Amino acid sequence: MEYRQLGESDLDVSVVGLGTWGIGGEFFGSVDDQESIRAIQAAVASGINLIDTAPAYGAGHAEEVIGEAITDRREKVVVATKVGTYKENGQFRISLHPDDIRMQLENSLRRLGVETIDLYQIHWPDPDTPLEESLETLDRLRAEGKFRYLGLSNFKQHQMEEVRKITDFVSLQPHYSLLRRKAEKSVFPYCKDHEIAVITYGTLAGGILTGKFKEIPEFEASDRRADFYNYFKEPIWSRIQELLDVMREIAAEHNSPVAQIAINWVIQQPGVTAALVGAKTEAQAQSNSMAGRWELSDEELERLEEKYQGIMRQQ
Repeated sequence: MEYRQLGESDLDVSVVGLGTWGIGGEFFGSVDDQESIRAIQAAVASGINLIDTAPAYGAGHAEEVIGEAITDRREKVVVATKVGTYKENGQFRISLHPDDIRMQLENSLRRLGVETIDLYQIHWPDPDTPLEESLETLDRLRAEGKFRYLGLSNFKQHQMEEVRKITDFVSLQPHYSLLRRKAEKSVFPYCKDHEIAVITYGTLAGGILTGKFKEIPEFEASDRRADFYNYFKEPIWSRIQELLDVMREIAAEHNSPVAQIAINWVIQQPGVTAALVGAKTEAQAQSNSMAGRWELSDEELERLEEKYQGIMRQQ
């Protein structure tokens, strides 16, 4: 496994991180908690040390599962969670009000079973709370030892600039994959200029870049990924299949799963520190980790880019 420094922090993180949105049990279909625990532990055993979660993932359930999984593995894990989005009375709330921040942080510490969170990320900007108040509260909590480093998620360039005027942060978590490239235009260059780490999510594009779907799937009621991603509708579905044909060719040449091609592509992009990838089973976690042990060639990267650009020209 390759490890990279997380921005200007003293943390080194695995280039493949474990994303845990799915194990919350509310978005990517039904999950078994014991299976999730085994998947987390398999990821750690395979060299993955970055585990990312959020209170919004299953109303804190993902944090609880992680807490149980890492009880005797805490020293091997960089724990990253978020603040600002959580569930209350069955509804999602976005709040960075000072009182809410402290409440959210204490709840995350309790669920995770840790004394200090390594990377505490603002999940989404809160337009209803003055940024200065939110950041002052976070700075106080950091000084208290509740978390080590501040990160941001889903922030645009001008929003990052506003944060930098008030306090320091070490990382940004944007939505990014072979199919979603908006971050390349302004976010990546900004992060590079200011030595901000980039931890991407959505690496497998809701699972479509695993190549496992041979036709448009009908997801179960608890699986809402088709609401979040537009990839499971025509005409984009058929265009993505053209890209997957190339990915399958490359995967066959490496005797590797298609998912590793998608993961590998992301972690080889300039400016990317680590790519988060979900796993529901031990086998998935172990397979995903293998993408951090080899690289696509320049020729293979060019083949993928050529096909991607061809798809974009059709839109």
